[in-house]
Amino acid sequence: MAPASLVLLLGILGTPALGDPGPLEDVVIDRYYIPKICLREAQMGDFVRYHYNGTFKDGKKFDSSYDRGATVAGVVGVGRLITGMDRGLQGMCVNERRHLIVPPHLGYGSIGVAGLIPPDATLYFDVVMLDIWNKEDKLQVTTLAKPERCNRTVENSDFVRYHYNGTLLDGTPFDSSYSKGSTYDTYVGTGWLIKGMDQGLLGMCAGEKRSIVIPPFLAYGEKGYGTVIPPQASLVFSVLLVDFHNPKDGVSLEHLEVPEFCKRRAVTGDFVRYHYNGTLMDGTLFDSSYSRNHTYNTYIGKGYIIPGMDQGLQGVCVGERRRVVVPPHLAYGENGAGDKIPGSAVLIFDVHVIDFHNPEDPVEIQTMYRPEGCNLTTRHRDFVRYHYNCSLLDGTRLFSSHDYEKPQEVTLGTNKVIEGLNSGLLNMCVGERRVLIVPPHLGHGESGARGVPGSAVLRFEVELVSMEEGVPEGYLFIWHGDPPTNLYEEMDLNKDGEIPPEEFSTFIKTQVAEGKGRLMPSSDPGKVIEDMFRNQDRNQDGKITAEELKLKTDEDQEKIHEEL
Repeated sequence: MAPASLVLLLGILGTPALGDPGPLEDVVIDRYYIPKICLREAQMGDFVRYHYNGTFKDGKKFDSSYDRGATVAGVVGVGRLITGMDRGLQGMCVNERRHLIVPPHLGYGSIGVAGLIPPDATLYFDVVMLDIWNKEDKLQVTTLAKPERCNRTVENSDFVRYHYNGTLLDGTPFDSSYSKGSTYDTYVGTGWLIKGMDQGLLGMCAGEKRSIVIPPFLAYGEKGYGTVIPPQASLVFSVLLVDFHNPKDGVSLEHLEVPEFCKRRAVTGDFVRYHYNGTLMDGTLFDSSYSRNHTYNTYIGKGYIIPGMDQGLQGVCVGERRRVVVPPHLAYGENGAGDKIPGSAVLIFDVHVIDFHNPEDPVEIQTMYRPEGCNLTTRHRDFVRYHYNCSLLDGTRLFSSHDYEKPQEVTLGTNKVIEGLNSGLLNMCVGERRVLIVPPHLGHGESGARGVPGSAVLRFEVELVSMEEGVPEGYLFIWHGDPPTNLYEEMDLNKDGEIPPEEFSTFIKTQVAEGKGRLMPSSDPGKVIEDMFRNQDRNQDGKITAEELKLKTDEDQEKIHEEL
């Protein structure tokens, strides 16, 4: 059986009823829509905002807040409203809708309202509750999501960048940073924000999401704001803090991985090669050297990079992994950079240092093993055979002589190997092992080489296998003593007045075999002798005459040898 109040309501609204129950004694309330979630009900002394339509029994409208384009705001239960409305609003939730039937003695009684409401009129109201608050209310802050790591939280005077959706308490949106495509950027605690937001942002972590419910007296109060925020409106902000910093902040460093052995740390003027991932504070990637498969190479402390990175790379070790957090005033400032780095953005660089050097660096030589009783060492122009392994400082293997059938061969000082390796092979004993650190200006330079990155520091592990004493620069053969007095006659073995290649080769080989002289060391002595013959066969007719054969005189002040 239907409740009496419902039957009464239906009868009054014109639906057939069993009979006229007589005058109403109290307000009849029909809660025809109740929201699933009701966090708060209106009580005596609460401030409320609501919309309504007011009609008589016949449906004729006598008043409407909708027609005025403004909600009604007032205090419940203190006599500022007609008694019927005071009673009808109590217990309502935000977004609840009610039909109220107010009898005359709880409305405007026997007097009515001249020209608007006749005496003894029963009033019908259709009400929707939009807002409820109390002057004793405090800010309501609910954390919706929080990152696992939070090294620092927002304090007064910090500069924050955040996204937000702003709604009234009934869910009506009034503003959103997302719709503008940019964060809202401002200082906290300096009066640039409404008081409730100033308070609600305190203690937040970058990446944290909060719901902040702000009562009107901590928002826009009695005046509201423009056409979107009515007077006495509670505001609900869903906030995502993107990043924050303080103008007094310096660069923040986090040492993620430091090698156990670090002989040297980078200083101003060093040239550093490093990989990095660059992200915003919310994790958005804006740049990465890995995506280009190429290190970022630069001098530090010279102003070639943003000041924060100039500072953040000071003191790094080769192989170190470091996180560098750079505030905007040490990065790209209020303007940002391109379309990936917003204005006033805090930047986070995860850096892996591959190597560094200074343009003044020499070759670094570390002797790992040196045989005892080593008296003979390599010199300029000596011919050496050696094994080597070559790598970058991060351990990346580049080349190795062990990949081939025999050791590497070279005459020192002939520009056949990079300058740093040539220097590192000098003054070595046969059997000695060394580690050489070769800076790029003594290696393959800024351009690099096949398989070698530009500006790379190289690490060589070398072992000297053998060595042969060389000859001075520009010479192919020298005598250990004085040359024969009648050189041409002795070289002309069959005494026919001319020296073909066979006789020349036989004579030179005999001199070497008897220890009277030596050839320039080479893996192909025959080719050296061919070059000697070609130098003496001046008309290139395939034989050397007495007129063509000449001694090459050493013009040095010491004048030690006469040579071919």
